[in-house]
Amino acid sequence: MITLRNLTLRRGTKVVLQQANLTLNPGEKIGLVGRNGAGKSSLFALLTHKLHADAGDVDYPARWRLAEVVQSMPETDDGATAYVLQGDTRLMEAEAALVAAEATDDGHAMADAHHELAEAGVFDARPRAQALLMGLGFKTEQLDAPVNSFSGGWRMRLQLARALMCPADLMLLDEPTNHLDLDALVWLEAWLQRYEGTMIVISHDREFLDAITRVTVHLDEAQLTRYSGNYSAFEEMRAIRLEQAAAAFGKQQERIAHLQKFITRFKAKASKAKQAQSRVKALERMERLAPVLTASDFSFEFREPLSLPNPMLSFDDVACGYRSDEGETTIVRGIRRSVLAGQRIGILGANGQGKSTLVKTVARMQPPLAGHVVEGKGLVIGYFAQQELDVLRLDEGPLAHLTRLARDIGPMAREQELRDFLGNFRFVGEMVHQAVGSLSGGEKARLVLAMLVWQRPNLLLLDEPTNHLDLQTREALSMALNEYEGTVMLVSHDRALLREVCDEFWLVVGGAVKPFDGDLDDYQQWLLEQSREAARAAKAARGESAPAPTAVAPAPAGKRDDRKATAAARQKIADQTKPLKAELAKLDRQMSEAAVRRERLTADLAAPALAPSERAERGRQLKQIEGEIEAMEARWLALDAQIEALTAS
Repeated sequence: MITLRNLTLRRGTKVVLQQANLTLNPGEKIGLVGRNGAGKSSLFALLTHKLHADAGDVDYPARWRLAEVVQSMPETDDGATAYVLQGDTRLMEAEAALVAAEATDDGHAMADAHHELAEAGVFDARPRAQALLMGLGFKTEQLDAPVNSFSGGWRMRLQLARALMCPADLMLLDEPTNHLDLDALVWLEAWLQRYEGTMIVISHDREFLDAITRVTVHLDEAQLTRYSGNYSAFEEMRAIRLEQAAAAFGKQQERIAHLQKFITRFKAKASKAKQAQSRVKALERMERLAPVLTASDFSFEFREPLSLPNPMLSFDDVACGYRSDEGETTIVRGIRRSVLAGQRIGILGANGQGKSTLVKTVARMQPPLAGHVVEGKGLVIGYFAQQELDVLRLDEGPLAHLTRLARDIGPMAREQELRDFLGNFRFVGEMVHQAVGSLSGGEKARLVLAMLVWQRPNLLLLDEPTNHLDLQTREALSMALNEYEGTVMLVSHDRALLREVCDEFWLVVGGAVKPFDGDLDDYQQWLLEQSREAARAAKAARGESAPAPTAVAPAPAGKRDDRKATAAARQKIADQTKPLKAELAKLDRQMSEAAVRRERLTADLAAPALAPSERAERGRQLKQIEGEIEAMEARWLALDAQIEALTAS
């Protein structure tokens, strides 16, 4: 087992752990959760002996093999399969022992080495490594490609495959899903569910944690708290614990106030001095409870679009791909679909099928290779791409980015307005001038979201927006998208976000874009069926690759009807609340103007030189304005109640 006893860990002046205690049992699958910056990765570094405790002990069996996903980018000419094979430390040790035995011509040592190689599974090691690679989305022709030839995201997948290749007793996974698409994520879940060792995983993907963990450890305020159950169970238990702690603190504060009141009232009276002194001692002996402090909630909203063209987009026999010096490469063709106002579309498909290519074409990042994309009048696109984080100017701060955006695209605003707006996204004080290069991945993602919101788009194109967001910010994004009145097209491996936001799905597969008549559970089942069919075809063809799947599993009619009803209900609520919100905004302006007139009249009435007739007229005007303000306030409250009632329904 893993045991942490009275553990204290500091990073510079920051205390990551303070006399923390924790016990983890062999074979447990643990989710390590906590806000960004709490010290989760530092705890991993402690377990791998890259950091050492300032006080206390960390114990786990010395014989345990440990595997982790190395965060550095690999630079080597080794082929992908060979690189992953090197992650099998037992196999590598046996091979090294054989080389040493052959060098000394030690027959006995050679026999032992061959036995160890057989025990390590040398004969099926290469197929096992390639199965890992293909499960994570690599194609057959990429299995022996040099590691250097892959992009950064694919090299991180190689690091993950290398970690999974290790016959580990303890596996440490730090954000393993960040560079995976939904297909690879489903495969990884199934693989980790079969893993028999002890596993600790850091992730901001709620459904991933729920699927693979049965214990949750919360790192908060330099303490480790163990909860039995997955992430959803942890949330429920923590909410109950916080509620109980808050109630206990409140009761203690009432008790302290009561004792203090008695002491203050009677300490000077001789007849009550003894009782007062006993209460002083009771206060001194009392173990004070700390107030319940939690991370402040983060929320934001997309501003109402200025217009909602319908349809937003029409695809007329569109082909998507890219051009190079060698010619055109078509990825998806024959697209004939429309995107309507208010739609919430989730785009599904395996990596390399063309999801991002489709989104880039819609975003005008690359022209269609054939056909036409017809845009509605007044279309304003807000595009969040994975590479968007890389094109931020690393030497400039958030305020400089937003100032340039307001100047070049609009709307224009004063610096204080820009500062206030950035404050909504947790860029406050001098942080607005902090160089983007020194910000965390989550902070950069929040800046990109802020820039999107500022543009007031009516069509949001989101390509993996949650990669660097913590759970709290993901939930804020989900809520903002659900309240957004425009259209959303979303590519994401975050199933919770897809479930909460999308009413319908498009499937990009086999060079085409098709409607997927099902939900995410149907899609995961379809993926498993496609995987089985591909395996059978490959076996029958003796290793030849299987044809691309084209069939789409239909969903029960009830599921389609439910999604359509949900979309229709959302659109109906938006139609009903829009005029109410407009009237509410108009009342806000009118009340502000009336308040200014009231202040001016009040100041006039205070002037001693004002003639009696003028004083009477000012008094009459003031009474009239106060009546108008009272009526407007009553109407404002009525409108607000109507909007809340409609939204709640």
